[in-house]
Amino acid sequence: MACLHVNAPAQDDPTGLDVCLYCFNGGCTSDRNHSVLHVSSTNHPLVLNIKRTRKKVKRDEPPQKVTKLAVAAETEADRYDTTTQVKCYECGIDDVDKTSGKLPGVVDAVLKANTFARQEEVKAWEQEMTACEHTLCLEQDAPREIESQILGHCSECELNENLWLCLTCGNLGCGRQQFGGIGGNSHGVGHTKSTGHPVAVKLGSLTADGTADIYCYACDEERVDPELPNHLAHWGINIKDRVKTEKSLTEMQVEQNLRWDFAMVTEDGKELKPLFGPGLTGLKNLGNSCYLNSTLQALFAMPEFKDRYHLPDQGPPDAALPADDLETQLRKVADGIVSGRYSKQDSDVIVSEHSPEVPHQRGLAPAMLKHLIGRGHVEFSTMRQQDAFELLLHLLKLISRSQHTAPLRDPVEAFRFAMEQRLQCIGCKRVRYRTDEQENISVPVPIRRIPKDAQMDVTDGEGNHKEQEKEEFEPVTLKECLDIFTAEETVELTCSACGSKDGFTKRSMFKTFPTVLAVNARRFELVNWVPTKQDVPVIINDEPFSFDAYKSSGLTDGEELLPEDADAGNAGASSSRWSPNEAALSMLEAMGFPRIRCEKALHATGNEDAEAASNWLFAHMEDPDIDDPVDFNAGSGSGGSASVIDPDKIESLGAMGFNAPQARQALKETGGDMERAVDWLFSHPDAAGDFDEGGSLEEPITSQEKALAGSDKVPVHFQLQSIVCHKGSSIHAGHYVAFVRKQLPNEQDMSWVLFNDEKVAKAADVEEMKKFAYVYFFRRL
Repeated sequence: MACLHVNAPAQDDPTGLDVCLYCFNGGCTSDRNHSVLHVSSTNHPLVLNIKRTRKKVKRDEPPQKVTKLAVAAETEADRYDTTTQVKCYECGIDDVDKTSGKLPGVVDAVLKANTFARQEEVKAWEQEMTACEHTLCLEQDAPREIESQILGHCSECELNENLWLCLTCGNLGCGRQQFGGIGGNSHGVGHTKSTGHPVAVKLGSLTADGTADIYCYACDEERVDPELPNHLAHWGINIKDRVKTEKSLTEMQVEQNLRWDFAMVTEDGKELKPLFGPGLTGLKNLGNSCYLNSTLQALFAMPEFKDRYHLPDQGPPDAALPADDLETQLRKVADGIVSGRYSKQDSDVIVSEHSPEVPHQRGLAPAMLKHLIGRGHVEFSTMRQQDAFELLLHLLKLISRSQHTAPLRDPVEAFRFAMEQRLQCIGCKRVRYRTDEQENISVPVPIRRIPKDAQMDVTDGEGNHKEQEKEEFEPVTLKECLDIFTAEETVELTCSACGSKDGFTKRSMFKTFPTVLAVNARRFELVNWVPTKQDVPVIINDEPFSFDAYKSSGLTDGEELLPEDADAGNAGASSSRWSPNEAALSMLEAMGFPRIRCEKALHATGNEDAEAASNWLFAHMEDPDIDDPVDFNAGSGSGGSASVIDPDKIESLGAMGFNAPQARQALKETGGDMERAVDWLFSHPDAAGDFDEGGSLEEPITSQEKALAGSDKVPVHFQLQSIVCHKGSSIHAGHYVAFVRKQLPNEQDMSWVLFNDEKVAKAADVEEMKKFAYVYFFRRL
């Protein structure tokens, strides 16, 4: 249980935590005394004060193996001694009789309630399994009894483990190769592709109580089959006679997550030196939340975020519901991370010969912030592992949309800059320039394999050693990635000026440079139409790196603009209808994507680059509305649409920093949809606006050219400041950590610090980690 304004379990403080008995707000009672602030602002005088002390635990035997069930293995009573008392601030009584009136029931309910962090932690270990139409409406072939010897191995090979039974026809096929060296030749997958039979069950996971791994290939998800005993009996298999012989998919996933240990030891096997103090506070893993923890550590190491949200001399924001207020929760995280107040060695466990590990921190649990930023989001509202880069973009968008009252500034401004795209017709040589405001770049990493002459040992589930070819890749430099990112390429377009079908050359370069440059290294390639992350080393030094060569020179003498660009200055409130880039659309459709998905991807990525659109598609394939039709021209054009624009929506957009003409144009372009209007405004920063006021505003607003974000001054040098690293072949699995360059006490030079959830330590072998980082943060010097 924690105070809503500070990110720590306040009941562990010697003065305890006050829980309001009217609205159940939690408030600390120590030096911050947010409890008194709550009482004075709400006139809720009656509180329950809760104090707890950790029981000393001495490990005199080896710790038990952690399993999924370990969440319920230890209760609060096992870990803590708790004392409570009811206080009335209005009467000045510190020990109100807890047996009087309605107090017994209310106090008991407060003590039995799960904390917010505890609720989220339990969710993390629960994998929601549901039935689908394919399991509920399963049609089976004519019944027969499968001979026991047939169930001994795959129907197409000799594998006798990782076997999946097709519930439609009774075919037995081996599965995919799995974590832990368990073999698989994907014959089960091949069977379902050739027959269309959707549902299979893993034989080794069958238990007498009717549970098993069920996989629906049509949904590409793990599912539940409510009629599993009957479906198995159809093939002569009595589930009550089955004994589980293999790990379930969930057990393997838990075991894999527990094994991720991001180099917490040095090369000679010594534990890394834990660090404590301001800016060195760990964050507790809430269950697959390392993508959030690593991103927050990288952001709050930046002065822009520290200065914006760590405000120790100010009181908490005036929010009716602190748990639902982004400003409150970001300040809460900043207080926890930056102050160092909670960065202390966890000394409750007495180290013995069976637990030789160096004690780290308990870590703060950012459960409320995670819930708030994920609310309503199809991915971040779940307890599954997510993409740290996508989370970064989502978080920056939410922060930009929130209010920043002067003199406080939007910290995302440090990320903003302008890219200038140059298109030149190959035929007539005329050019077109377009400027787009961005907050990051995503650079391609060239994937070049080293010949497969090396071998590595793989251990299977029974401890047997096998040899498997090790796939390695040639290292590349950051300069090569940037050179590719800013290089000229040819696009298939028809010139509107000369009619040439030879196409255009396209090149994107920096028009301005940000203070903080976020770079996503794209190491993905399609393997059997599945985007797979490859471990291609990217060489990056700690020394400053010049970006002068990547600055656009803009329109030069002798260049002639394409005709439509000559009239661009009068575009004002453009009424042209959006249509997809036909060349890029054809390329995407040729890859097998449905047209509506291709159009959505092009609309979201600037309608130019098929590669950028395909990357968007891979990141949004799980969106529930990915195939829903969309009118991209809703509200565009003339026809009196200004008369239906809601003034309240214009005012709401104005509170976010957009002027009335910009807000009016965005609402017209998106059919009055506020959510889409905000996205439109951020993706069209140079929109002139719609000045057709319809008599609704009192004073005209003159058009002013918006100043470009970032700086165009050269020379410009960037230096690496922090990285978010990922281990695993997919961004939705594995583990994330952050490495941050910091000035440590009593050390002359900057050092790299590893943030591995709640563990914070001086890093070792950083050069190796930099090669495989997923997101890089550079600072302009």
